[in-house]
Amino acid sequence: MGDGGLSGSRLARMRDTLARHVGPGQVPGLVALVARRGEVHVETLGVQAVGGTPVARDTLFRVASMTKPVTAVAAMILVEECRLRLDDPVDGLLPELAGRRVLSSLDARLDDTVPAHRPITVRDLLTFRMGFGVVMAPPGTYPIQRAADELELGQGPPRPSVPPAPDEWIRRLGTLPLIHQPGERWMYNTGSDVLGVLIARAAGQPFEAFLRERVFEPLGMRDTGFSVPADQLHRLATSYAADPATGALTVYDEAAGGDWSRPPAFPSGGGGLVSTADDFLAFGRMMLAHGRYGSHRILSRPSVETMVTDQLTPAQKPQSGPFADYFAGHGWGFGLSVATRRTDPAAPVGRFGWDGGLGTSWSTDPREELVTVLLTQRNWTSPHPPDVCRDFWTSAYQAIDD
Repeated sequence: MGDGGLSGSRLARMRDTLARHVGPGQVPGLVALVARRGEVHVETLGVQAVGGTPVARDTLFRVASMTKPVTAVAAMILVEECRLRLDDPVDGLLPELAGRRVLSSLDARLDDTVPAHRPITVRDLLTFRMGFGVVMAPPGTYPIQRAADELELGQGPPRPSVPPAPDEWIRRLGTLPLIHQPGERWMYNTGSDVLGVLIARAAGQPFEAFLRERVFEPLGMRDTGFSVPADQLHRLATSYAADPATGALTVYDEAAGGDWSRPPAFPSGGGGLVSTADDFLAFGRMMLAHGRYGSHRILSRPSVETMVTDQLTPAQKPQSGPFADYFAGHGWGFGLSVATRRTDPAAPVGRFGWDGGLGTSWSTDPREELVTVLLTQRNWTSPHPPDVCRDFWTSAYQAIDD
């Protein structure tokens, strides 16, 4: 057993378990990191691209929705500086979202609307209760889905080359009605993208510059950003998706010449970042230490405690669809999930974090003083975690030996 209370033999078991998921037709490669009380254990398995070089500890991965908690931290920095207020309407900085209309029903025509009962607030964006988000149905099922896709708002898997620049993006979003009344229901994703635009306007500088100065540089997250410099593209893993009919892997995004090889017009607060295991370990440790990292205080303890507290009422959580089962044991804080009911050994109450649909996962467990990061380059096929993620979480907790 090491200083962190982790069993060496059980960590070896974790490697054997993860190795079963790596290979042809499975996950091409991965980096798995478990950190507890100063002890850090890292496993690297497989290759960056099929037939390519081995994965290394500093391999870059597209972390997709793991961007959301980073965006929430940036917003809370501005809340602490009183440049944003949680329950203030966003209309002053985002006039494009003033005077909202709301669809009479999900399947209604876009002009079949009623007035919004109240404006959208900063809190609504952080908790995904702004009234607009990804509709969990096959593409094109409803008029609002078709309209969002036609406006290239990026409501599916991350594609940095598609959405327009922030001002045009928010203008286009403002032409659409909401799906629910503000504050009424949790809807995935869009709140974080709106937050990115709001942060830029509140800070008076580009969103990516604010993240770099106020989050990444203090945390030493040198490899985290919305694109990869040309001289570092050799470290970026190729991203893969599974063919829905055959299950065979197809290339989703190349390293050289791909979507993350150049700065995007729209830096997505919902899913645009690339990062490494060690960079996200720094972020996870900062959250574990209630906002402090070394000599830097990113956020106050009360802010972090608020972020990792379930902010949803039972009525606001999904009642049907792919997220319904998940929310039976989890809540949503500010830009991240938090376990509210212990459903298995790897999901203790209070564990918080979020995952990325392009194949990644981060969590922090305050009680166990544990940070876990799993980075792969195979896309999830549904909101339900793939086996490699679930086995990683189980393996991390079974290694605790105190």
